Amino acid sequence: MISLFGYGQTMKALSKFVAPCNIYDEKFKEKNQDEFGNNLLPINEFDPQKSKLEIISPGIPPNFALNKIAKNIISEYDYFYPNNAINIWISGTNGKTTTTQMAQSLLNEYGSVFGGNIGIPLCNLDKNAKIWILETSSFMLHYTNIAHPKIYALLPITQDHISWHGSFENYINAKLKPLKSMSKDSYAIIPSDYKTITKEFQGNIYFYKNTKNLATIFDIDERKINFKGAFLLDAIMALAISKIITNTINYNTINSFKIDSHKIEEFKDRRNRLFVDDSKATNIDATMQAINLYKNKEIFLILGGDNKGVSLEPLIKQLISYKIKIFAIGKCSSEIYHLSSKYHIFCQDSHTLENALTSIKSIFNDTKNSICLLSPACASLDQFSSYKHRGEEFKKYALS
Repeated sequence: MISLFGYGQTMKALSKFVAPCNIYDEKFKEKNQDEFGNNLLPINEFDPQKSKLEIISPGIPPNFALNKIAKNIISEYDYFYPNNAINIWISGTNGKTTTTQMAQSLLNEYGSVFGGNIGIPLCNLDKNAKIWILETSSFMLHYTNIAHPKIYALLPITQDHISWHGSFENYINAKLKPLKSMSKDSYAIIPSDYKTITKEFQGNIYFYKNTKNLATIFDIDERKINFKGAFLLDAIMALAISKIITNTINYNTINSFKIDSHKIEEFKDRRNRLFVDDSKATNIDATMQAINLYKNKEIFLILGGDNKGVSLEPLIKQLISYKIKIFAIGKCSSEIYHLSSKYHIFCQDSHTLENALTSIKSIFNDTKNSICLLSPACASLDQFSSYKHRGEEFKKYALS
């Protein structure tokens, strides 16, 4: 019988597809059964001799107890490979979701669908679609050993998920892993930082240094694109992917794309004060990109959450030159407070988002030259159900 490790969104959807199966999760304390005939079991019930295949949830870390005894672990990507679609995988530290959605909009008329880490499990994708565009996390890549893409687009890599991978080197290795198994007729778009360690790749590879360089490589006129900052790189990457497939550049379609909420989303309260919801910024690089957009203003920055094992000192150190006040929240609020003191930056250990906004609103008086920015540089699950929940709460408290 097939075994599933984990019972999150992906595995719940997959369990309907492979039922009946055994599902093991640490939150199960006794044997049970769901409406599809799947057995819900505590992890101590797992018997490797009775399991012919184990499909693991990508969120489960490598040190999970069953990983040591399971003999046939594969990823969701491996289970659905091969398929009849052209597989496009998009990864990197920031911008995966936006680039995936942009690529889908450009390739929609060519029969594409999108899924993966973006929230749509592969079992729910159209099996007759001509193109699968998959937002691909480092977690999924860690567990994937069989499947590989036709096109692999890698956005820049910065420190993230260190507590999960164990080191930044392991994180980088996971991101570069697909290159080892891709075929000669495949394509890869990779940051030039990794030019010397991708020699095993057999297909067509494009190395880019920055946004401008990537545009030049694919003959894309960035002046015709409406997006700025990090979103400009996402747009150019999506256009590059589309050009490989279609040999065309569709500026009208890319410019009509609407950015998701909780990504540098501006709104004003009844006093005309500007608030920016950047709850999706869950690492240092994403937060610095947001801060640089408003570098000429006084910034009331809400920072913190679960830092995923990454030191926030490099971020705090960069903020010395900005007119900024920090309001620390979440699991690492104390760490942020002490680092800010070290570099002589104002910081209040607010602990909660509500406390932070109460304090900020009491001193936020300049509607022209000040902003309140939620760009936490940390994951949200220490205090919220998701980054979306965190962003929604931010808006609620800001507008109350």
